[in-house]
Amino acid sequence: MELLEYVTELLQGLLGSPWLWVIVFLVSGLDALLPFMPSETTVITVAVLIGPDPPQLALLAVVSALGAWLGDCLSYTVGAAAGPRALSRLQRGPDGIRRYEWAKIQVQRNAVLLILAARYLPGGRVASGLANGSLGYPPRKFVPLDALGASIWAVYSVLIGLVGGAAFADEPEKGLLLSFALGLLLVGATEVGRRVRVRILTRRRAAAENGDNGVCVEP
Repeated sequence: MELLEYVTELLQGLLGSPWLWVIVFLVSGLDALLPFMPSETTVITVAVLIGPDPPQLALLAVVSALGAWLGDCLSYTVGAAAGPRALSRLQRGPDGIRRYEWAKIQVQRNAVLLILAARYLPGGRVASGLANGSLGYPPRKFVPLDALGASIWAVYSVLIGLVGGAAFADEPEKGLLLSFALGLLLVGATEVGRRVRVRILTRRRAAAENGDNGVCVEP
């Protein structure tokens, strides 16, 4: 709670300063290569502090979307330059390897969904950009799709912050807690939906293989 208050006071002190937008831009972009960067937390916090100010909220969405998009393009470029073998060696720890392998499979099966939805999962942006680049997903497709995904993410984050700020206009810390809770619920719902989809596809694939082998599967 003390850390949250400190961050809130720090960002409050930057309201009205151009440095606020520089920080939002940099954090939103660097999150595509450094998964510990709190891009969504930063955007939501700034939205809560800004409150119901449409021009400022619109600027926040544009700056964060632009930063996220350029960061994703940089991650894609790094992946394309390094190649899959180099990236497989660079993944640190079992979590990094697992995320990259998952993203690699998703690129091969459904790259569009990965580009649009992976940013809502922990470490998803890093894995998506690197995997798309290293596996040679066409840049003419990646760039506009990622711009769409970054824009949706930015608007979503701003709206989450706006809801928290509107509910607790005079208590930004509580507004932040509400916004983060809503964000976690949405991310959790996304992860559950992804797992359900994977299970359905796995069962269909297994049923198709059994059918090809002439095996009768009980309903």
